[in-house]
Amino acid sequence: MIKADRVVAKYDFRRIRLHIEAPLREGAVVDLNKSQTHYLSTVLRLKTDDRVLVFNGRDGEWEAAIALQRRAAVLHVGTKTRAQPEPTDLHYLFAPLKAARLDYMIQKAVEMGVSRLQPVLTRHSQVARVNTSRMRANAIEAAEQCGILTLPEVDEPTTFSHVIAEDDSRRTLIFCDEDAEVANPLAALGSVTPRSPISILVGPEGGFAEDERRALLERPNVVRLALGPRILRADTAAVAALALVQAVLGDWR
Repeated sequence: MIKADRVVAKYDFRRIRLHIEAPLREGAVVDLNKSQTHYLSTVLRLKTDDRVLVFNGRDGEWEAAIALQRRAAVLHVGTKTRAQPEPTDLHYLFAPLKAARLDYMIQKAVEMGVSRLQPVLTRHSQVARVNTSRMRANAIEAAEQCGILTLPEVDEPTTFSHVIAEDDSRRTLIFCDEDAEVANPLAALGSVTPRSPISILVGPEGGFAEDERRALLERPNVVRLALGPRILRADTAAVAALALVQAVLGDWR
């Protein structure tokens, strides 16, 4: 077991972090699945009593000691190293991309503090099927590598018409529009209350259809966001839009 007086640095990115589903508390014993056991014992070559940092997205981050058994492993949970932070209320809605670029986009969205990932099927979407299990795996990997403790919800794909029909008067919908009249993104975001519930929508690389753009503009609490004078790929637009919103309205302030 881990001694309670062991001190761990607040942000020690050299240490191994592992996401688990089980509840975490001091003294808990957590069974690892075959994949996690293989990763720790065979890939990383860790031994019994080696320590890792674990989190589940609910109970903060904890130090845990490995106990290797025959073809299995358990973790003995010890000292809490970080409390669970308050979640953001930042939804990221996007037209699906092909696998490699979708992986990249999911990872960057998690790093940027997104609380919900929602694929949206638009008129010009080039990908109709989305592997949400793979999305969640990429979200977990990004959280493990970057010390993030809160995992976003990963939703099944929905239609553009469903997004338009959603009635949430508290939430501002920011959609990235190359035809936005206000070219300065900082000015465009000036009307939005900081730290308020926000959804960001990035369309496909073919852009929104004209009837989709009209439907968005008719919706209440909508902000059109231009992303500069250059054409951006959809995965690049995700990083640019999320960085702008977090810097002006979110937890970068």
